[in-house]
Amino acid sequence: MTSDEIAYLISLVAISDRKAFATLYRETSPKLFSICLRILRDRTEAEEALQEVYVKIWQRAGVFAAGSGAATSWLAAIARNQAIDIMRARKPVADELDSAYDLADDDPSPEIQTVIKDEGRRIDTCMEELEADRAMAVKKAYVEGQSYQELADQFGVPLNTMRTWLRRSLLKLRECMER
Repeated sequence: MTSDEIAYLISLVAISDRKAFATLYRETSPKLFSICLRILRDRTEAEEALQEVYVKIWQRAGVFAAGSGAATSWLAAIARNQAIDIMRARKPVADELDSAYDLADDDPSPEIQTVIKDEGRRIDTCMEELEADRAMAVKKAYVEGQSYQELADQFGVPLNTMRTWLRRSLLKLRECMER
């Protein structure tokens, strides 16, 4: 349905035409509902907001001026403003945080963070012991997730050679990490 057709329906709603209102609802409610749902992120609240939107459209259809803008924009603005009003009326987030007794901290403890950093440094040190091309192949395979075939093509070696490089490099890394 075009914006002009929607504007015409709004003008009929302004003179209390119930059939035009039903048609307007049928044609525009999916879009307006999606606007409410996107803002509120709760289906029940979005449905309630949509109901209020159509009450406002019924009440304010007479003030819509077809020449001042697109009818769909006018409807979308009403939906958006209604959803924002509902969102602002919600209980502030700070009150919810104050009522929570314990907030779990999912971050690792400082001790564990230190251990992880030390392991990372050890891995970097062990990677430096590998030949440069072998170390690069290991990083591309196990960090970037490239396949053996992709690596073989990049390094210009046969597929089985690449498999051998990676297997031997991992063995050297394991030996180094165990020291």
